[in-house]
Amino acid sequence: MMPTPPSHRRLWVKHTTRYAYDRPVSRSTHRLHLWPVTDFRQHVVGRKLTVTPDADVLDYEDVFGNRTEQFDVTRAYTELTVTAESVVDLDAYDPFAFARVPIRPSYPLVWMPWERTMLNPYLTPVELPDTQLKEIADYAMSFVERNDRDLMEALFAINLHLFREYKYAPGSTTFATTPYDVFANRCGVCQDFTNLFVTMARLLGIPARYVCGYIYTGNNGHSRTGSDATHAWVQLYIPHVGWKSFDPTNGSLPNQDHVRFAYGRHFRDTAPTEGTLYSPATESMTVDVEVRDLTNTLGDGATTIAAPTDASPAAAPPEVVGAAAT
Repeated sequence: MMPTPPSHRRLWVKHTTRYAYDRPVSRSTHRLHLWPVTDFRQHVVGRKLTVTPDADVLDYEDVFGNRTEQFDVTRAYTELTVTAESVVDLDAYDPFAFARVPIRPSYPLVWMPWERTMLNPYLTPVELPDTQLKEIADYAMSFVERNDRDLMEALFAINLHLFREYKYAPGSTTFATTPYDVFANRCGVCQDFTNLFVTMARLLGIPARYVCGYIYTGNNGHSRTGSDATHAWVQLYIPHVGWKSFDPTNGSLPNQDHVRFAYGRHFRDTAPTEGTLYSPATESMTVDVEVRDLTNTLGDGATTIAAPTDASPAAAPPEVVGAAAT
């Protein structure tokens, strides 16, 4: 018998980005999406940001509703380190409950004019040649037809198909890889599978948004990422359900092992770190991610951010999603 999941799960997330330059940088500006989402299923217990060299950090909400931080470094430096630590509580729920709603949507979806206006950024696919979009659209429609135009079953089928039939191959793609490239080559990483699922959904008239966050694996091999990592998945807007998460990298519906940090039209809207240099310099960047289960601390009232006593660096380099160079 499978163990019953806890009613709440507490995860500790530490994301460290280190930049080094071959000559002094006189000025730079940076934007961060390193603050976890807070809503009725995810609650931030504590959070700490450390920037070295010191900088004044501006905190605001961006147009997608993400809590965003921005800072400038105005004195010369050759190294920059950004470390964000968060403790997040995740509520347990049945991720498949939405498939049993009394009003079961079927394909095609019909949107009221004001709904389409609000959802338009999530209905517009990435710009690609018409022939490529047509091929992806036909591919997406094949899942709808095979599932008798049942929207829920078609979405489940796409999610599982991308997991089972596409090879998880770190290093095989870049930020320039298009959804059609992923479709044609049948390989990629979480960012690529998410981009393809987003494109398929939008071509079917289903609003889709890109989610950037973290996945807790326990380094136990149950996830294709293989280690705690920055992760990407998709949320689809379904009538009478709202935004619903699908993780095509792992063929799952995210629950208590996925921590959401940012939403957007695509990965550029959600990049954990990005910025601009105002000096010519060659940059090298490393990213370390740790995700630890602190569920046994629930109820102790602690909000202090501190690494667990057994914390150690991630066993393998994490998969970095949308970490734009500064």
